[in-house]
Amino acid sequence: MMALTKNRATPRRANEDHHDPVAGGETIYQGAIVMLSAAGNAVKGKTATGLKPRGVAQEEIDNSNGADGDKGVLTRKGCHRFRNDGSVTRADIGATAYVIDDNTVANSNGGSTRSALGEITDVDAHGVWVDIA
Repeated sequence: MMALTKNRATPRRANEDHHDPVAGGETIYQGAIVMLSAAGNAVKGKTATGLKPRGVAQEEIDNSNGADGDKGVLTRKGCHRFRNDGSVTRADIGATAYVIDDNTVANSNGGSTRSALGEITDVDAHGVWVDIA
Protein backbone atom coordinates (compact mmCIF):
# COMPACT_ATOMS: atom_id res chain seq x y z
CA MET A 1 0.00 0.00 0.00
CA MET A 2 1.10 3.53 -0.62
CA ALA A 3 -0.43 6.74 0.69
CA LEU A 4 -0.89 9.67 -1.67
CA THR A 5 2.04 12.03 -2.03
CA LYS A 6 0.30 14.30 -4.56
CA ASN A 7 -3.18 15.16 -5.85
CA ARG A 8 -5.15 12.38 -7.55
CA ALA A 9 -8.20 12.40 -9.85
CA THR A 10 -10.19 9.70 -8.04
CA PRO A 11 -12.64 7.84 -10.34
CA ARG A 12 -16.32 8.28 -9.49
CA ARG A 13 -19.60 6.76 -10.60
CA ALA A 14 -23.24 7.27 -9.63
CA ASN A 15 -23.60 3.66 -8.38
CA GLU A 16 -26.91 3.20 -10.16
CA ASP A 17 -25.97 0.95 -13.07
CA HIS A 18 -24.10 -2.34 -12.76
CA HIS A 19 -23.10 -5.10 -15.15
CA ASP A 20 -22.91 -8.50 -13.50
CA PRO A 21 -22.22 -12.06 -14.67
CA VAL A 22 -25.40 -14.12 -14.96
CA ALA A 23 -25.64 -17.48 -13.20
CA GLY A 24 -25.73 -20.52 -15.44
CA GLY A 25 -29.21 -21.77 -16.30
CA GLU A 26 -30.85 -18.35 -15.77
CA THR A 27 -33.07 -16.32 -18.08
CA ILE A 28 -33.61 -12.78 -16.83
CA TYR A 29 -36.27 -10.64 -18.50
CA GLN A 30 -36.08 -6.89 -18.97
CA GLY A 31 -37.81 -5.23 -16.02
CA ALA A 32 -37.17 -8.17 -13.68
CA ILE A 33 -35.91 -7.93 -10.12
CA VAL A 34 -32.27 -9.02 -10.14
CA MET A 35 -30.48 -10.40 -7.10
CA LEU A 36 -26.92 -11.60 -6.55
CA SER A 37 -26.25 -15.15 -5.41
CA ALA A 38 -23.69 -16.02 -2.74
CA ALA A 39 -21.18 -16.44 -5.59
CA GLY A 40 -21.91 -12.91 -6.86
CA ASN A 41 -23.78 -14.00 -9.99
CA ALA A 42 -27.00 -12.35 -11.14
CA VAL A 43 -30.20 -14.37 -10.72
CA LYS A 44 -33.82 -13.40 -11.24
CA GLY A 45 -35.77 -12.53 -8.12
CA LYS A 46 -37.24 -15.58 -6.38
CA THR A 47 -38.27 -16.88 -3.00
CA ALA A 48 -34.91 -17.78 -1.46
CA THR A 49 -32.68 -16.64 1.37
CA GLY A 50 -29.17 -15.27 1.12
CA LEU A 51 -29.74 -13.27 -2.08
CA LYS A 52 -28.56 -9.64 -2.26
CA PRO A 53 -30.57 -6.98 -4.11
CA ARG A 54 -28.89 -5.59 -7.23
CA GLY A 55 -31.54 -3.73 -9.25
CA VAL A 56 -33.85 -4.07 -12.22
CA ALA A 57 -32.74 -5.73 -15.46
CA GLN A 58 -32.37 -3.24 -18.32
CA GLU A 59 -32.36 -5.99 -20.96
CA GLU A 60 -33.38 -9.61 -21.50
CA ILE A 61 -30.55 -12.10 -21.04
CA ASP A 62 -30.89 -15.82 -21.82
CA ASN A 63 -28.11 -17.80 -20.15
CA SER A 64 -30.30 -20.90 -19.81
CA ASN A 65 -27.77 -23.03 -21.70
CA GLY A 66 -24.67 -21.27 -20.37
CA ALA A 67 -22.35 -21.56 -17.41
CA ASP A 68 -21.88 -18.95 -14.69
CA GLY A 69 -20.64 -15.73 -16.27
CA ASP A 70 -21.06 -16.74 -19.92
CA LYS A 71 -23.37 -13.72 -20.23
CA GLY A 72 -23.83 -10.53 -18.25
CA VAL A 73 -26.81 -8.34 -17.41
CA LEU A 74 -27.12 -4.58 -16.97
CA THR A 75 -29.12 -3.61 -13.88
CA ARG A 76 -30.28 -0.29 -12.44
CA LYS A 77 -30.83 0.60 -8.80
CA GLY A 78 -33.35 3.19 -7.68
CA CYS A 79 -37.07 3.33 -6.98
CA HIS A 80 -39.16 0.93 -9.07
CA ARG A 81 -42.75 -0.35 -8.98
CA PHE A 82 -43.47 -4.07 -8.56
CA ARG A 83 -46.54 -6.25 -8.20
CA ASN A 84 -48.05 -6.43 -4.72
CA ASP A 85 -48.75 -9.95 -3.43
CA GLY A 86 -51.64 -8.37 -1.53
CA SER A 87 -49.86 -8.09 1.81
CA VAL A 88 -48.33 -4.63 1.34
CA THR A 89 -50.40 -1.64 2.50
CA ARG A 90 -49.70 2.05 3.00
CA ALA A 91 -48.95 1.22 6.65
CA ASP A 92 -45.83 -0.59 5.34
CA ILE A 93 -44.26 2.56 3.86
CA GLY A 94 -40.75 2.81 5.29
CA ALA A 95 -40.56 -0.93 5.97
CA THR A 96 -38.67 -3.58 3.98
CA ALA A 97 -40.04 -5.29 0.87
CA TYR A 98 -39.22 -8.96 0.37
CA VAL A 99 -38.89 -10.81 -2.94
CA ILE A 100 -41.42 -13.47 -3.96
CA ASP A 101 -40.48 -13.65 -7.65
CA ASP A 102 -38.91 -11.45 -10.33
CA ASN A 103 -41.92 -9.10 -10.33
CA THR A 104 -43.65 -9.54 -6.94
CA VAL A 105 -42.92 -8.30 -3.42
CA ALA A 106 -44.38 -8.88 0.05
CA ASN A 107 -44.21 -7.14 3.43
CA SER A 108 -42.68 -10.11 5.28
CA ASN A 109 -39.82 -12.55 4.95
CA GLY A 110 -42.29 -15.43 4.68
CA GLY A 111 -41.04 -17.23 7.75
CA SER A 112 -37.39 -16.59 6.85
CA THR A 113 -37.80 -17.90 3.27
CA ARG A 114 -37.44 -14.59 1.36
CA SER A 115 -34.61 -12.13 0.78
CA ALA A 116 -34.99 -8.40 1.38
CA LEU A 117 -35.19 -6.12 -1.68
CA GLY A 118 -35.36 -2.57 -0.34
CA GLU A 119 -37.46 0.10 1.34
CA ILE A 120 -41.16 0.43 0.54
CA THR A 121 -41.62 4.08 -0.47
CA ASP A 122 -45.22 4.05 -1.72
CA VAL A 123 -48.18 1.79 -2.42
CA ASP A 124 -50.77 2.56 -5.09
CA ALA A 125 -53.43 0.79 -7.13
CA HIS A 126 -50.76 -0.44 -9.56
CA GLY A 127 -48.27 -1.88 -7.09
CA VAL A 128 -45.51 -1.27 -4.58
CA TRP A 129 -42.74 1.28 -5.06
CA VAL A 130 -39.45 -0.06 -3.67
CA ASP A 131 -36.17 1.82 -3.37
CA ILE A 132 -33.35 -0.58 -4.22
CA ALA A 133 -30.34 1.26 -2.80
